[in-house]
Amino acid sequence: MADGALRPIIDAVTQAADHALELWAGGATQVKRWEKEPGQPVCDADIEVDTMLRDALGQVAPDAGWLSEETADNATRLSTDRVWVVDPIDGTRDYLGGRPGWAVSVALIERGRPIVGVLAAPARNELWIAQAGKGAHRNGRALTASERLHLPGARVPADVLPKTERDLICVSRPNSIALRMAMVAADEADMVAGLRWGYEWDIAAAALIAAEAGAVVTDALGEALAFNQPDPVALGLLCCAPGIHGAAVERLSERAQKVRRER
Repeated sequence: MADGALRPIIDAVTQAADHALELWAGGATQVKRWEKEPGQPVCDADIEVDTMLRDALGQVAPDAGWLSEETADNATRLSTDRVWVVDPIDGTRDYLGGRPGWAVSVALIERGRPIVGVLAAPARNELWIAQAGKGAHRNGRALTASERLHLPGARVPADVLPKTERDLICVSRPNSIALRMAMVAADEADMVAGLRWGYEWDIAAAALIAAEAGAVVTDALGEALAFNQPDPVALGLLCCAPGIHGAAVERLSERAQKVRRER
């Protein structure tokens, strides 16, 4: 994608993120909230940002399909070469709690792979951008991921670690999984790992940002991720320094296989 074509994408994401920030800065009374399912909060800011993005990005690439956490899925996206994969507010718990660990996440997928990833975290004054083959940047500064070679002592965004992972080190944990992955891209963490089945919109933009910074991004079994799938979920996530990926897969493998069998 030509650099000139990137500008309207960035503008669409930042304008939507600024709108979310205005509502967020107004406090909890500014947004209505409810639960899509028990334990899955959503608010009207999610819906408003989703609508803004769909309108703006639809003008940038009218031929592209649409996959978003806050829009009913439509199988027509599967017949398109390109698709927008969007999480209008990733980290809704932090958003509703008045904490800054949330972001607007947008990826453009082409034939199953991200070619553009934009992550706007206005409450943190951060704008993360990546293009396939052109590197990743935060606020205009090029990113280089962690070069750690040993799993023990690896920095992990977490509030607390289970006993089995006590050889790792906790660092600050935003609620947004995309921001946690971006921390690996910025060498502020060495690994983000999860065993839950996760949706494409949670990770698509950050997966490109991390990979373009030099990190390895796979599912929890170490298998490559593909996007715009009929069932847009992946078996967990492993985003980490290349030097510890093999050891991390080995540690997670038995538990990940169990999760796969139980699905």
